[in-house]
Amino acid sequence: MNKDLTPNKSVKNTDKNALENIKQQAKELKKEVKDKATELKEESKEAFETVKEKMNETFSEENIDKVKEKLDEYTDDAKEVLEDVSEKASEIASDAVENLADLAEDAKEGIEEATTKTKGFFKRLFGK
Repeated sequence: MNKDLTPNKSVKNTDKNALENIKQQAKELKKEVKDKATELKEESKEAFETVKEKMNETFSEENIDKVKEKLDEYTDDAKEVLEDVSEKASEIASDAVENLADLAEDAKEGIEEATTKTKGFFKRLFGK
């Protein structure tokens, strides 16, 4: 019985070879992962530097001054447009007031004329 439980040399050698193969594969995999990590680290550094440069370029004093300058121009343009609109609105309101005054005067004259004619009609009708 004892003889059946003892593994033979070929099984022991196969196990040792399999173990060595697994160790070798693990070393290769470790090297590949390390290489990829190093590569990713370098690419990340480059990407970070690119973003940093773009941010510095975007928010440089020169660009901020350009934005402020454009903002001032647009503010001035907006003020001019507002002044023009206000002027036109004042003109329209003034014209509307004049037209309403003329209309009220015409209405008053029409009422006076109608009143005079009505009085004359009733005087003729009743003879007084």
